[in-house]
Amino acid sequence: MVERWGIFELSLNGPQTGNPFTDIVFGASFKFRNRVIKAEGFYDGKGIYKVRFMPDEEGVWTYTTYSNCDELNDKTGEFECAKPSGDNHGPVRVKDEYHFAYEDGTPYLPFGTTCYAWIHQGDELEKQTLSTLAGSAFNKLRMCIFPKHYDYNTNEPVYYPFEGSLETGWDFTRFNVEFFQHMEKRIGELMALGVEADLILFHPYDRWGYASMDHESDERYLRYITARLSAYRNIWWSLANEYDLMQSKSLTDWDRFFKLIQECDPYQHLRSVHNCRGFYDHGKPWVTHCSIQHSDLTKVTEWHELYQKPVVVDECCYEGNIEHNWGNITAQEMVHRIWEGTVRGGYIGHGETYADPNDILWWSKGGALHGQSPKRIAFLRELLQQGPQDLKPVDIGYWYDVLYALSKGDEYFLAYCGSGQSAYKDIELPAQNSYAIEIIDAWDMSVAPIEGTFSGKCRVYLPGKPYIALRIRKVK
Repeated sequence: MVERWGIFELSLNGPQTGNPFTDIVFGASFKFRNRVIKAEGFYDGKGIYKVRFMPDEEGVWTYTTYSNCDELNDKTGEFECAKPSGDNHGPVRVKDEYHFAYEDGTPYLPFGTTCYAWIHQGDELEKQTLSTLAGSAFNKLRMCIFPKHYDYNTNEPVYYPFEGSLETGWDFTRFNVEFFQHMEKRIGELMALGVEADLILFHPYDRWGYASMDHESDERYLRYITARLSAYRNIWWSLANEYDLMQSKSLTDWDRFFKLIQECDPYQHLRSVHNCRGFYDHGKPWVTHCSIQHSDLTKVTEWHELYQKPVVVDECCYEGNIEHNWGNITAQEMVHRIWEGTVRGGYIGHGETYADPNDILWWSKGGALHGQSPKRIAFLRELLQQGPQDLKPVDIGYWYDVLYALSKGDEYFLAYCGSGQSAYKDIELPAQNSYAIEIIDAWDMSVAPIEGTFSGKCRVYLPGKPYIALRIRKVK
């Protein structure tokens, strides 16, 4: 018995001689009524071959294995797929250009954060990271598969992805199954918390040679990782972090990697790639959404018009106090940027880089959060969940003053007045309706109604403070 969008796993014993990672072809075809879905298998060490499958229909599924090895070929069986339990709504999909939703139609609002190398820090710190996430509003985590070498992150990982060592060299034809078993354990724990794992497949911050593998090794790795992980419903594929800094990869390589992931993932999880300076063309058909690094959130409007896909700004700089200019913005500025991008129809990611005597920064290693923005991000998420879903951005500013708001037709508007200290805003609402307006203080996390009702061209008096928003609802 496997629940819908759960994981069915078949394990078979097979040969250990030679190189099972390259010598053996193994997988299974899964059938439900007139549908057949093929899933590639993988070698999990000690003579164990596995294939994983995520059923998306309730009822009886049958399977037949295929292999170039007689011990693994033409094995048949069946299992029953039951109703999903708890908060299992399936994988996240794009909905109507601007939005995301789980496969069962439940809305999904990405509130992401970044912990690049958290799975390489050992049990104690990794468990603390999971505990921190459980008490936060974050429901998406950007994380690297390969270990990372960069400022504040120079320690060796607990596990390495390939057999070998830094001193003797790596055998890129043989995967270290302990590395991948540990990683998927953590991904499963994120899934139990309702957190999407935005997996970064490549990155340039490397001293082990993983960023400069040859084409054949790159493709072998991508096939292996998709075979192991595609059946987890909380997977997003991020082809790279700052792909344009990886000098050993060409634009043709990135196109090829995208198409390979698209081919190998039976469930078509979300796919994108993150930039440093130059954008990848998010308009290409194999890209499901924009993953962007940029500090100017007013450009969200421009990016959506250009690509006609959901815009996720996964990195808009980090709340913190380190020496790098991307890692020392204030909590107030982080909150401002997230609101600015949100009311323009984007989804803006959080990050934190406060200096620590042990170099345990959330952005790199996880652990605990120390900043002031997370609870204010939780406040924004709560506001969005309270209102109607599938909101779209509109400009409700009057003539000379742009004021973006998320709207639901003429029923609802959530506007953000910015980081200035305006005494009032002139806005333009549908003249045929009457509206109640509330003043939201995005920093103090308060909501206060304004007396009276408003309609058409009107002036709304503000507290003269930064980080003020307006919630505008049609009077029934």
